[in-house]
Amino acid sequence: MNEVPASQRIVIACGGTGGHMFPGIAVAEQLQALGHRPLLLISRKEVDAEGSRKYEHLEFRTVPAIAKPRTFSPRMIPFLARFIGTLFSSYRLLRQEKAHAVLGMGGFTSLAPVMAGRMLGLRTYVHESNAIPGRANRLTARFCTEVLLGLGEAAKHFPGRICREVGTPVRSEMLHAPQPATARAALGIPADKPLLLVTGGSQGAQKLNSLMVEAAKELPNVQFLIIAGKADQPRVTSLAEGCANVRVLGFCSDMPAAYAAADAVVARSGASTLTELSVVGKACLLVPYPFAAGNHQFYNAKIFSEAGASCLCEQANLTLPGIVEFIRQHVLNSAVRESMQQAMLSRARPDAAKIIAQLLVQSV
Repeated sequence: MNEVPASQRIVIACGGTGGHMFPGIAVAEQLQALGHRPLLLISRKEVDAEGSRKYEHLEFRTVPAIAKPRTFSPRMIPFLARFIGTLFSSYRLLRQEKAHAVLGMGGFTSLAPVMAGRMLGLRTYVHESNAIPGRANRLTARFCTEVLLGLGEAAKHFPGRICREVGTPVRSEMLHAPQPATARAALGIPADKPLLLVTGGSQGAQKLNSLMVEAAKELPNVQFLIIAGKADQPRVTSLAEGCANVRVLGFCSDMPAAYAAADAVVARSGASTLTELSVVGKACLLVPYPFAAGNHQFYNAKIFSEAGASCLCEQANLTLPGIVEFIRQHVLNSAVRESMQQAMLSRARPDAAKIIAQLLVQSV
């Protein structure tokens, strides 16, 4: 066995969405704790700039990355030209940084760095956090030493590849959530009512947000914290005018406090969200994003629903009476809520980031 370098340079391509970036940050923090030097590659999107801003102890660089259009689309020509440029800039970066390994956290921001790593003979990995992998990860997997899985159910979609179930990394701050009373005080939420946290993801969810305001009007004895997304915040704030039991945010930079303050959660079912919900152990209503590639959010939610850890409702079937019923049966009913919390905790993999970090710094 070769000697393990004292301090390895590990490149983590993790931009594009919070669902890719935050797990990458979790792995980077573990690598730093082990004495190594992670470099995170993120996209030039505002969501990446905002999400990375508070992690000053980590090193970030932006790379140009665009989603692949349909194979026979006229947009393929400019995509290929830009992709080739990103591939060779990634190649130069990996050589300059003397990288030891490359980890892609998913999406097309991962493809070029992983391919470049393969061209240089480095160990390369891609992490798939969903039950149904997207096109980008299926393609990226062809250039990987191993495919790392958040959910074992995804292995069948990578035929002929070496797969390892490791869980989905979660930021260390999620493992050290404040006490509920402290969290509510920090968020300015009254402590005398049960709290339902509503989060539609980084892009928000107009229908979900609107229905939640209507539910709040029917349930004045329940407090609502709605993270509406920046684009939808003004509209939802207007809808909630006069509702003393509703607080609307465009973006929440302190999700550990938001989870800790909440008695239950209504959320999309992206893998990163589900990972956080399992670690903090929250009863939840999952409303899969209906336009997710391969409908993967539905299949993610189905796994948790079948385990008794959540309720599942597709957006097309989401109604005000259904939401009110969920709140009455799962938020206000402590026995049912606690049963779901325990089922959610049973699916937690809080050591996923550490497992991946240790894998990345194996002998070269």
